[in-house]
Amino acid sequence: MHQLGTLEDLPESYRNELTEQNLVPLWPNMRAVLPPKVPSRKTRTLRWGYEVVRPLLLQAGELTPMEKAERRVLVLANPGHGLNNMQATPSIYMGLQLILPGETAPNHRHTPNAVRIIVEGEGAYTTVDGEPCRMERGDLILTPSGKWHEHQHEGDGPIVWLDILDLPLIYQLEGSWAMEGRPQQTTLSRDKSFADYSAAGVVPNLNFQRGTADAPMLRYPWSKTRSCLVEMAEHYQNGLLQVSYVNPETGASLFPSIGFGALMLRPGETVTLPKRTTACVFHAVEGAGQLNVDGGEPLAWNDKDTLSAPGYSDITLSNGSADQPAFMITADEAPLHRYLGIY
Repeated sequence: MHQLGTLEDLPESYRNELTEQNLVPLWPNMRAVLPPKVPSRKTRTLRWGYEVVRPLLLQAGELTPMEKAERRVLVLANPGHGLNNMQATPSIYMGLQLILPGETAPNHRHTPNAVRIIVEGEGAYTTVDGEPCRMERGDLILTPSGKWHEHQHEGDGPIVWLDILDLPLIYQLEGSWAMEGRPQQTTLSRDKSFADYSAAGVVPNLNFQRGTADAPMLRYPWSKTRSCLVEMAEHYQNGLLQVSYVNPETGASLFPSIGFGALMLRPGETVTLPKRTTACVFHAVEGAGQLNVDGGEPLAWNDKDTLSAPGYSDITLSNGSADQPAFMITADEAPLHRYLGIY
């Protein structure tokens, strides 16, 4: 590939005139925005260790009352994207949120889509458009774009969850905003994962009418996801054990911007994931092991840790236990890549 002209090749007077007219010559920058064969990647391979983050999060609870925070969160920022940009990947934001006993994170809604993965604690629930969603370890709870949601904690001890939003994407599209609201009145006694969507392949058909909501199921209990993976392991002795979180009415990804899944590593197993264009994040629900990207220095992880890895990479996951399985929840930009035709 031949060398292109540089900015310094141009006369200073010409460059100044371009600047005055808000013009930029493409050729000196072309290789940066259209690199040959493989894109430039800012997402770094990284581990956020929960044993380190948790004390800082609890300290935030002491330093900042809820009325001063609205959402008490420590953002898991990938330094490759710049810490102030609050990105874990190009279009994924992640943060660990804390609510203390008796606290309520007030009702609001916003344009970014959000998922909560419960890390620790009991006795809290998220109310989404009047539907109360119980929050238990490993559960995945949706707060789709535009839906009112608030968080309440009636249990003992802190509750912590991992927020995953498409905030960087919506912000760059100049479409990010939020609105505060009054406390919600619940319209159901419990969320629909208990009955309506309690069995795979079965959906409600009340009065011969199927559901049409964009997000008919808001809570995906970890107990059911884990049982599914364990049962799959009885039938599949080899190969990556993985499931996808989908809309039960349509089979589509939960959001058009972020895809979610869960995987199980058999005892002592090491797997290399298929090489893909999308960056990916991993949250360890159970177990411990290692993450290796492109043969680099392996990162050790434990349960409750969160990790990131860039796209266009060979990603290898290892289970460090010889007698216990390990489980992770994943998030990536695959739905967006598929829609754009670059997956």
